[in-house]
Amino acid sequence: LGGFAQGEGSSLQEAADDLVCSVLRLVMALRASGFRTCPEARPDIEMMNFLHELGDVAAAGGDIRARVFA
Repeated sequence: LGGFAQGEGSSLQEAADDLVCSVLRLVMALRASGFRTCPEARPDIEMMNFLHELGDVAAAGGDIRARVFA
């Protein structure tokens, strides 16, 4: 996600869990408030579609972990 989300931990599992939480916070914030850019900025459409997909999975009560690490 190019610096939009990161995970830290003393083990790979802890870092993965932290990353999933970070991505989930980002996705939920985007779903709650939308996404705006200035006219000069060109958003990464693939990344936005991915985040939208993750939001749909999370909103339906699913686990985004499999999709994040796919």
